[in-house]
Amino acid sequence: MTYEDFTSAQSFFLWMAFAIALIMGAVVNKTNFCTMGAVSDWVNMGDTGRLRAWMLAIAVGVLGVTGLEAAGMVSLSSTFPPYRQNNLVWLENVFGGLLFGIGMVLASGCGNKTLIRIGGGNIKSIMVLLIIGLIAYFMINPFPGSDKTLYSTLFYSWTNPTAIALTTNQDLGSMLFGDKAASGRMVMGAAIGGLLLVWIFMSAEFRGSFDNILGGLVVGLAVLGAWYVTSNVMVNADGEMMSLQTYVQEWDMYAPAEAVKPAAAGPLATQSFTFINPMGQTLGYAAGGFDRTLLTFGVMALAGVIAGSLLWSLISRSFRIEWFASGRDFVNHLIGAILMGFGGVLAMGCTIGQGVTGFSTLALGSILTFVAIVIGSAATMKVQYFMMMRE
Repeated sequence: MTYEDFTSAQSFFLWMAFAIALIMGAVVNKTNFCTMGAVSDWVNMGDTGRLRAWMLAIAVGVLGVTGLEAAGMVSLSSTFPPYRQNNLVWLENVFGGLLFGIGMVLASGCGNKTLIRIGGGNIKSIMVLLIIGLIAYFMINPFPGSDKTLYSTLFYSWTNPTAIALTTNQDLGSMLFGDKAASGRMVMGAAIGGLLLVWIFMSAEFRGSFDNILGGLVVGLAVLGAWYVTSNVMVNADGEMMSLQTYVQEWDMYAPAEAVKPAAAGPLATQSFTFINPMGQTLGYAAGGFDRTLLTFGVMALAGVIAGSLLWSLISRSFRIEWFASGRDFVNHLIGAILMGFGGVLAMGCTIGQGVTGFSTLALGSILTFVAIVIGSAATMKVQYFMMMRE
């Protein structure tokens, strides 16, 4: 996937993000793939069907990345966000994951589910999207006329000092196998992915559920597809093959005068699906007058999921306008959106961004975030059940 000019390469990069997300959005709506629903079914009813679908997406991601890396088809040592960085921000992963888990229960779904619900006609989720987007934007970008962000003001002083500087990258292969990290990733990826598949398909009920299998498989393959595309889109710069990120970093040396330079090089790095930070990117894109320089993979992915969900809603005639049932419902969604905005950025991802995409890299921080999200959401459901019984 090599292009002779940056504009063509970037267009392919962005439209592939939209196309893959479109398919994922339609299938997730059709199959009711839902990570919050997975925890709810498990905690409240003992039903592990949707939990196994989530685990299937993770297994497909882990095994797929293991195979692609072994074949030299992708390189995930430097990604956006940097899942395998050697700086392990474990407190941010855990605390952010807990906040996100609590928030997604109160707001009736994770970041991906919020987009799916918008495509299905849920007006409540538009409010959730706007609040998450606002918080996510200012967690990273400074307030107008200031150099302070929400992150630097509220979290940096007490979370950053707890970070651990590792001597290797934080993926399990590097941490456990040192200089033989590549072999270690193959061993750990095959072992973890294989064990997950064994547990997933031990259930006869799951084996008979077409929707659960389809949902997990498509989400996992979508994550892999994005990893592959973003790793392999190149620009021919005077005979030298460059990634989009590298080309932008060397912009003045290679770009023609008429070319439009993106606002930042980071969002052009190798990446896959995550939905909290992109909500902030989308808000910035809209506030910036839909400036082309602010258009990113994340913005296109967000639009693709909504469009895919809308498409399936229209095909299946399931599109329904839904509004808040009560003032209490409004407050719950408001608080949930705030917690997801803070938690999702702090933990560097959501149930898809860390729970599938990050997990596929075998990054320890992603695994910690995944566990924290499950614990936070499960505990919140137990508290809600206890309060309901008291009432």
